[in-house]
Amino acid sequence: MHNFSPRQLAVFVDIATTGSVRAASERLYLSQPAASMALAELERQIGEPLFDRERGRLRLNDRGRDLLPLARELVERHAEFGRRATGAVTALGGELRVGASNTVGNYLVGDLVGPFVDAHPSVALRLTVANTDRIAQGVLDHDVDIGCVEGPVAHPMLEARPWREDRLVVCARPGHPLARRKRLKPGDFAGERWVLRERGSATRALSERALAALPAGRTVLELDQSEAIKQAVIAGLGIACLPEVAVADAVATGRLAVLVTPFLDLRRGLSVLLHRQRYRGAVLEAFLGALGE
Repeated sequence: MHNFSPRQLAVFVDIATTGSVRAASERLYLSQPAASMALAELERQIGEPLFDRERGRLRLNDRGRDLLPLARELVERHAEFGRRATGAVTALGGELRVGASNTVGNYLVGDLVGPFVDAHPSVALRLTVANTDRIAQGVLDHDVDIGCVEGPVAHPMLEARPWREDRLVVCARPGHPLARRKRLKPGDFAGERWVLRERGSATRALSERALAALPAGRTVLELDQSEAIKQAVIAGLGIACLPEVAVADAVATGRLAVLVTPFLDLRRGLSVLLHRQRYRGAVLEAFLGALGE
């Protein structure tokens, strides 16, 4: 009969999260030898290693990736049992790993995490910002507990919940010829120079959909951050489709002009991503509740 202890499971989860025994031992207030022994005993009972050892770092192998979600659930359930068993009203603690796509992470982070941080200051919140494809993969790989992205994501293991609406705008330098026209038509965009986000971003996907409704132009730059694209447009290198929230400051100060394009549908929904097999303990449920307020 196996006798896995909560400490062994916690060590396994934290080593998987940090990639090293030293970092995990510091997070769990254990000595490094104690953490190493806990992992060794867990692997002995399982009968095979959970990590590949590479140049002093530990990387989850296939067996470790398979067991990690269950181990994380058991650690969280153990902590929740302790809170309920004592009957004491204690503040939520622990850690929550949130992934956000670039627009959300750079411009809407206060709306995303602010209410939760105010309500639960004892929870350590770790935010990862990347494009939509990478955040979705992070949820699938259990690298983040929850994701918030800009584009549609379809995967059988992911649940997508609507969060809020967002839209892109076509913008140009104020001195650009298109910015001086009162009424634009699709034909006015023939041959225009475009600055686009990188492939894999939701902003790129929606921009390409918009460009398909316009006469052919040419892509002069691909950049992986909306801020970099904004600066390129301000410098006169081209025009771009960018999130309205990302250009609001530059428009307000007269550095950018928004082109009125009623013939383009640039609306999109922002979604929260959850792994269908991820245990939704008290911390995660509290975060979801804060998002809905």
